[in-house]
Amino acid sequence: MSRYFRARITENLPLNSSHNIISLANLEDMEEPLPGQFFMVQINQGYDPLLKRPFSIYRKTAEGFELLFRIKGKGTALLKGMKEGAVIDVIGPLGNSYPLPSESQFPVIIAGGIGIASVHPLVERLSGKAYVIYGAKIGDELFMREDLEKIAGNLLLCTDDGSCGQKGTVIDVITGLRSRLREMREVIIYSCGPAAMVREVTMFAAEHAIKAYVSLEEHMACGIGACLGCVVKTRKGYRRVCREGPVFDAADIIWREDPR
Repeated sequence: MSRYFRARITENLPLNSSHNIISLANLEDMEEPLPGQFFMVQINQGYDPLLKRPFSIYRKTAEGFELLFRIKGKGTALLKGMKEGAVIDVIGPLGNSYPLPSESQFPVIIAGGIGIASVHPLVERLSGKAYVIYGAKIGDELFMREDLEKIAGNLLLCTDDGSCGQKGTVIDVITGLRSRLREMREVIIYSCGPAAMVREVTMFAAEHAIKAYVSLEEHMACGIGACLGCVVKTRKGYRRVCREGPVFDAADIIWREDPR
C-alpha cells in the first residue's frame, strides 16, 4: 500500500488563538497508524511553501484522522486558513512508534503542550491503564482535557502559573509521585513536548533507573530519511528523527548540555 494519499478537510477548528485541530477524511486507503507516528502534510494548494510539514497523528477516526497543530510560521498559518472541502496531499504514516509496555510494566505518559498529540493515541491504546501527566505554561494550552479525562486512567494536570491543575511543571508532578511509583510494578515512561521538558524527563528517568521513550521534534524537509535534515546525536551515532525516530530510547539521546 502506498504511503502517498489524498485527504479532504472536513473541519478546521481553532482551539485558541495559536492552535487548531484539523479533521481529514481519506480519499484513498491509508496504512493503519501506530501511536507516535506522523504524517507529512501539504499545507498549501500551490508551491509556496513547497515542502510538506510534519504532524503527529492525534486521533484515528472512522473517516480518516485528526491533527493538532500550532500556528508558528507561514506554513501553519496557511494550513489554519484552509477551508472545509479542500483536498490535500499526505505522506504517511511515517517513523517508528512507542513500544507498548509489557504486562509487568506500569506506563506513565508525560506530555507538554502540543506534545499531547503524539502521545494521545498511546493513551487511547492503553485504555485507562496509565498515569497521564500533562503540563503547559497556562491552562489555555492544555488541549482536549475532557477527551483525556475519558480515556486516561489517572490524569494529572499542571501549569506554570497555576491556572489549571497543580502549579508547577511535569517534573514537579512526577517527583511528587515517586513514593507512589515505588509501590507499583516496574515503571516505564513515555514523553513528548518542548525539548527542555523532554530533556528533564530524560534526566529524571536516568536518575531513578526508569526505562523511558521520548518523541523528538526536528525540522524536516522530506520526512523519509533522504535529506538528512533532521539528524540528532545519539550514543549509537547520528540518527534521523523521521526514520529511526521520532521515538527514541531516552537513554540513547545525547543532549547538547550532556557532557558524557
